[in-house]
Amino acid sequence: MTSQVSSTAEQADGALVGEQRTSGDGGPGKEVRRLDRVIIRFAGDSGDGMQLTGDRFTSETASFGNDLSTLPNFPAEIRAPAGTLPGVSSFQLHFADHDILTPGDAPNVLVAMNPAALKANIGDVPRGAEIIVNTDEFTKRPMAKVGYDSNPLEDGSLSAYNVHPVPLTTLTIEALKDFGLSRKEAERSKNMFALGLLSWMYHRPTEGTEKFLRAKFAKKPNIAEANVTAFRAGWNFGETTEDFATSYEVAPATAAFPTGTYRNISGNLALSYGLIAAAHQADLPLYLGSYPITPASDILHELSKHKNFGVRTFQAEDEIAGIGAALGAAFGGSLAVTTTSGPGVALKSETIGLAVSLELPLLIVDIQRGGPSTGLPTKTEQADLLQAMYGRNGEAPVPIVAPKTPADCFDAALDAARIALTYRTPVFLLSDGYLANGSEPWRIPEVDELPDLRVQFATGPNHELADGTEVFWPYKRDPETLARPWAVPGTPGLEHRIGGIEKQDGTGNISYDPANHDFMVRTRQAKVDGVTVPDVEVDDPVDETGQGASTLVLGWGSTYGPITAAVRRVRGAGQRIAQAHLRHLNPFPGNLGEVLARYDKVVVPEMNLGQLATLLRATYLVDARSHTQVSGMPFKAEQLAEVLKEAIND
Repeated sequence: MTSQVSSTAEQADGALVGEQRTSGDGGPGKEVRRLDRVIIRFAGDSGDGMQLTGDRFTSETASFGNDLSTLPNFPAEIRAPAGTLPGVSSFQLHFADHDILTPGDAPNVLVAMNPAALKANIGDVPRGAEIIVNTDEFTKRPMAKVGYDSNPLEDGSLSAYNVHPVPLTTLTIEALKDFGLSRKEAERSKNMFALGLLSWMYHRPTEGTEKFLRAKFAKKPNIAEANVTAFRAGWNFGETTEDFATSYEVAPATAAFPTGTYRNISGNLALSYGLIAAAHQADLPLYLGSYPITPASDILHELSKHKNFGVRTFQAEDEIAGIGAALGAAFGGSLAVTTTSGPGVALKSETIGLAVSLELPLLIVDIQRGGPSTGLPTKTEQADLLQAMYGRNGEAPVPIVAPKTPADCFDAALDAARIALTYRTPVFLLSDGYLANGSEPWRIPEVDELPDLRVQFATGPNHELADGTEVFWPYKRDPETLARPWAVPGTPGLEHRIGGIEKQDGTGNISYDPANHDFMVRTRQAKVDGVTVPDVEVDDPVDETGQGASTLVLGWGSTYGPITAAVRRVRGAGQRIAQAHLRHLNPFPGNLGEVLARYDKVVVPEMNLGQLATLLRATYLVDARSHTQVSGMPFKAEQLAEVLKEAIND
């Protein structure tokens, strides 16, 4: 869904507790409170439809005009054991009437569909928060399965929270008694009952969800109407029950965005659209050679829907075949892409080195996840930076681009394509699971705002021999970019040799000459070093005396949201701190060394064990201080704020 908003004001990332203003227009006996922001977490068994429930609540929230940020969190198993802690799936949504940057540190509202969901998430819930519990699941066996010796709904252990016991399963079955469904079939709609209840509590639109359900189950109209009925029953339950005496309003974030048409978008979807836009702007067909792997598979799924835009997708038998096909497509004149995650990058490394040697444009999209090996397939991490930088045999430099938010994945894809096409080189695009699955509002750009990425293919001879003969040299370089010509196979007179063995400068003939190899290695490195990237921008407000901060926090990729939210909190507490964020990690921005030298302290938060900090120390001899986390979850803003305060005061 899209919505129109205007204005450009920016506010902080919300206080820990939303502003509350009370009015009495919530219907008979009902109170309406107005909040500036809310964080809701839906949690249940991996078969309870929590991701669908969260997606629908998010879609309606986006259409309403709130700013938002989401954090889906689910098991890697296709069907984890029911009712167990490892099988809990959750979806967290932070929405507000102002500009926000993260899915929130802790939920104000937890919807727990069973004892496992309650136990797995209660540690994140602050005192005084609302907890909605499906009481039907709190029987002896499910509670014992997760280690509850007594019923937490009755033993006083939840006295610090506002608990709403709701028999969701019973109410759903009762609402659907006229549909002729089995008990098991009717139970599956309890997530829609919960969605209806939360939609009433927070005044979310309903039309979009009802339309979605009828479209999703179009081939099973009875199931479609059952889900719509359960959804409406949840809404009506909130309207009529005495336990929910208060509903809440969060106004649209009309002051948070520039004027434009917006839609909610996930990182993988934005990246897919960015690739399509890049191919369109380059006037090239888009080719994806890929093998399914979490959390990158959504890109393959999405691009396969867009044959009408000249997109061709190939689901290969393995990672090596996927990148091999993509590199072949690059040789044939396509904008070629391969998508994967960390384990797949390891398998693709030899072909990436071949692409470096062939000097062909190729996008390697790495949606990072927890490692090593299979690691944590559905959790997030930033630990592939050094693999992208050095994970190949020989000297095989590759530019690296990293988006900072889900919506920024669109622009990062265009930027990566620009570099690949201009400099004839493979390019790494490093996203991660947090960005890939998270979502936020995205302003849909106008076509005339997109860069012109058109390239000129070689069409004829480009070199004259001593005897006057005109020939085609496949490795004769552009003096500005050091890019070699891109000759599409079949062009008359442009036949040339390619392969992984070292090439002679200019001619591309096989060469074992030591001086030539030294020259080619240094030239390929110089080409990457010479990639044009914008200077890094520093946010460092000066005081009335013109004094800036002495501490800089520097991040890359998906740490942007938590870092920026933490910086806002530090500044709100009256302390000065500067912030900069890197999109380009190879080569670094030309002014980065000068920026780092301006500050007494440089703090680098990363979801790894200090990979960017290692590169900064080696490149600029700066004492970069690492703050690292490898829990599979993104940083929390409040924790980062405390780390930054300690660094400032150290």
